Amino acid sequence: MHILILGAAGMVGRKLLDRLVRDGSLGGETITRLTLHDVVPPEAPPGTPVPVALSASDFSDPGEAERLVAGRPDVIFHLAAIVSGEAEADFDKGYRINLDGTRRLFDAVRAVGEGYAPRLVFTSSIAVFGAPMPEPIGDDYVSAPLTSYGAQKAIGELLLADYTRRGIFDGVGIRLPTICVRPGKPNKAASGFFSGIIREPLAGAEAVLPVSDTVRHWHASPRAAVGFLLHAATIEGARLGDRRNLTMPGVAATVAEQIEALRRAAGDAAVARIRRAPDPAIERIVAGWPRAFDTRRALELGFTAEPDFDAIVRAHIEDELGGTVAA
Repeated sequence: MHILILGAAGMVGRKLLDRLVRDGSLGGETITRLTLHDVVPPEAPPGTPVPVALSASDFSDPGEAERLVAGRPDVIFHLAAIVSGEAEADFDKGYRINLDGTRRLFDAVRAVGEGYAPRLVFTSSIAVFGAPMPEPIGDDYVSAPLTSYGAQKAIGELLLADYTRRGIFDGVGIRLPTICVRPGKPNKAASGFFSGIIREPLAGAEAVLPVSDTVRHWHASPRAAVGFLLHAATIEGARLGDRRNLTMPGVAATVAEQIEALRRAAGDAAVARIRRAPDPAIERIVAGWPRAFDTRRALELGFTAEPDFDAIVRAHIEDELGGTVAA
């Protein structure tokens, strides 16, 4: 099996790659080849036992997507995107990468011709929903985004469903919750503080909280995100039918509940490292985001996530901190 990962240098891409290399197979088929792409040079884990092709470019440039699919990968993980805050700040860049790049990728698969219809897993986002919204949001609620990022992802979902209907590829779109706790340095996502108020205090550093404690949001860990991707890559298309885009399960938690989970994991000293600094721009963006979901369809199809935010914090401590936290 030949697997292509776009966005392989990103946090989720790296974790997905590590898992694929560790498992050596996907859906019962042995992985024989990997193609890794990102706008910055990706890296393969040391000792990867199969041939790996590494590529760095802007996949939205003419000809790049065609080059990437020329090797006819059996499974394509499309993780490449400009994150929410950057897509809102740079209108042209957001649409070029998140929409034009996605369309070029889909058309590149189409151009390969008859006999080629790979499984294509597209990472969408709960940002496809916008206020006012019911709580929880059910599987049949309309997507009406209030950000450019959400609009770009919603258009990608429509394209994926139509190209799948046409038999161009076998697509599955997964609307990721906000991934928390993200390891490493903060990115430009407007949601970055959700991870920051856990990650930095656990590491002994200060964290800035730009919104109120009452903000409620939908979360899943990086560990769960990898599980979503793997399951999406292997689930039978017949089980999905024509509805190819699903909201992933997660945990609805307020900022206050996040902080209390941090306190239970690392004590008052960690909580004291959170500094409140209201940011009206972030508050305005977050106010239009969904807060909770009823994801019964994804659950019935076998997707799973953490049961509560304490489990999300534990996953970060185990996977990133070796099981210990700063004093």
